[in-house]
Amino acid sequence: MNISLVRIDDRLIHGQILEAWLPFIKASCIVVADDNVANDFFRKSVIRMAVPSDIEVIVNSIEEFIENCSHYEKEGKKTIVLFYDICNALKAYNFGFKFEKLNIGSVQSEKNRKFYSPAVYLCKDDIENLRFLVESGVEVELRCIPRDKPLNFRDVAKKAGLT
Repeated sequence: MNISLVRIDDRLIHGQILEAWLPFIKASCIVVADDNVANDFFRKSVIRMAVPSDIEVIVNSIEEFIENCSHYEKEGKKTIVLFYDICNALKAYNFGFKFEKLNIGSVQSEKNRKFYSPAVYLCKDDIENLRFLVESGVEVELRCIPRDKPLNFRDVAKKAGLT
């Protein structure tokens, strides 16, 4: 597995992933690392049906993903890793899945979340988790699709007065 993109997207696999990121990266594998989806036969089936048959789709819990990650790396496929939320990405990072760059594509608006970009709303815990990742050396960007100008989390946080 050649991890080409680590992304947080609460929609997981959808049009932006299939029509923009997949061809941009030339990925041949998508890994969804999410405990809820991994335990939901219906959601796993829908995800697999949505992806072209020439793209491998792996749905793991966070723990399974960490256990299998080194095995996947031996296969050498360009891969997109999707997490539903920032908490799951941080959990995987703390369990040993070290990544250098994190793309945040979509985090929906909910109560106690503030606007940071048109598709990204963050709460206090999200900000703290992202700060931890940034302080650990992870470059965090907010960007929906490859042709969008990436927003660096540090700049966004500074502009919002969070530094």
